[in-house]
Amino acid sequence: MQEWIYPVGVVLAGYTVLGLTGFGSAMVIVPLLAMNWPLPEVVALTLLMDVPASAFHSWLNSSQVQWRELRRLLPGLVIGTAAGLSLTPHMESRWPLLVLGLYVAAVGLKTLRAQTAEQHRPAKGWAVPVGMVIGLVEMLFGTAGPLVVAWLSRRLADAQQIRASTPMIIAVAATTVLAGMALEGRLTSDSLWQRWSGLIGVALWGVWSGHRLAHHVPMAHCAR
Repeated sequence: MQEWIYPVGVVLAGYTVLGLTGFGSAMVIVPLLAMNWPLPEVVALTLLMDVPASAFHSWLNSSQVQWRELRRLLPGLVIGTAAGLSLTPHMESRWPLLVLGLYVAAVGLKTLRAQTAEQHRPAKGWAVPVGMVIGLVEMLFGTAGPLVVAWLSRRLADAQQIRASTPMIIAVAATTVLAGMALEGRLTSDSLWQRWSGLIGVALWGVWSGHRLAHHVPMAHCAR
């Protein structure tokens, strides 16, 4: 039981963040679980939890989901995932962990900065290269949520639509990545599925708790 206390706490915190803001679960879970478990295994576990948890969040907010944004990103997601598969043999080194740490820190600092200038709305054609980057990062680290939010925040003006649409795109990106992992035989570990069985209920509970909490917290405070 002592071995499960830390993972349960991390997963509950991560998916409460997802339920609250619409993203951020993997940014909490992947770095913290990677301190105890190998990064590739943590990424696979997080992706397997992200699909049902993100789909659950989108269902709770179904009226606000913007499906057209997913259709624009999908081709790039597939290409980025394929590129990430070719880089996974290098995931045992320390460099990916350093990149992940810098990425998480940079996103946190950017979020805390006040947004004063009006952001330019990018053209629809940028969806393919942006989707490629999202697919690549999701494949390597399982934590592309901030990239999705950065794109949607420039495409959509309604914060609630961004909060509802982000998990839906993450769920599709994670499904695409998991399909690539399955083709490579990276989802056959018994320990992986044992951990998933023990943590998926905690993940869904966290999403529900965060969703309930979101009704009482302003969106600007949620982001911070």
